Amino acid sequence: MPSVSDLTLVSAETIAERVTMAAAIAELQRVLRDGFDPETDLPRGILDVPAGQLLLMPAAIDGAVGQKFATVAPGNPARGLERIQALYILLDGDTLSPTAILDGTALTSLRTPAVSAACADLLADPDAGDAVIFGTGPQAIRHVEALQAIRPLRTVHLIGRDAARTESAVQESRRFAPGAQITAGTPDAVRDADLIVCATTASDPLFPADQVRDDATIIAIGSHEPEKAELDPALLGRSQVVVESRRVAAAEAGDVIRAVREGAMRESDAITMHELFTGAVAPASDRPRIVKTCGMGWQDLAVARLAV
Repeated sequence: MPSVSDLTLVSAETIAERVTMAAAIAELQRVLRDGFDPETDLPRGILDVPAGQLLLMPAAIDGAVGQKFATVAPGNPARGLERIQALYILLDGDTLSPTAILDGTALTSLRTPAVSAACADLLADPDAGDAVIFGTGPQAIRHVEALQAIRPLRTVHLIGRDAARTESAVQESRRFAPGAQITAGTPDAVRDADLIVCATTASDPLFPADQVRDDATIIAIGSHEPEKAELDPALLGRSQVVVESRRVAAAEAGDVIRAVREGAMRESDAITMHELFTGAVAPASDRPRIVKTCGMGWQDLAVARLAV
């Protein structure tokens, strides 16, 4: 077993230098197009602790093996700290010896919007470019970068509860899409959006279903908790819903769970990323498209390999 001094240490700065958002998106798309089915991904463990949750996220794909140890601390933003923090351990696929330790917080910050954009690239209209983003944290900002990587953005409305934080997020987002008009917005901006991102910790829907256009693509990444839902169940009922896997969606995707419980959709109505990328199911063109993710280990592993 190698000692810690023998391991490659990959910092947040190194990840940013080595892996662009576009490269992460392309690699995730390649893994899915090559036939990997997230339904077969190793199950993750979610353990409650007094200050939040511990997430244990193993994965094995393409002969590579990795494990993320992540924490979710809801009280951290008030302390000026990240809500989600992590370390990632990359292993040799044959010996299972650790070979590298990566900044898992930076990895998560990159791979989550990359997964969103990888799917939205297939679902969104070719000329989509007017975005509304609910949330002002790191994921909201990185989703501006991810959307810009797949579609030239024209306008972006960032929606948050705190005016100062929203303005700060607006300023930071502008470096990722310098050609777009990026401003603070209000929920009624949804009516004119063809790209909608929900990156909040909300427990209840952020906007009514009837405000969403039929040509819109919606991304919901705010939680992996069954009791939380950012989207109106009626919206899922009238949309094509894409999930990582039906197994994960049934256990963790609060938006899907609530919609099924209220009779707006059935679990079997959701399509998986595997079905979307292998062409088993075509993207809808007559109704909204929703990407609901909870986060899975294979996504971290796919992007971590690019950084080492």
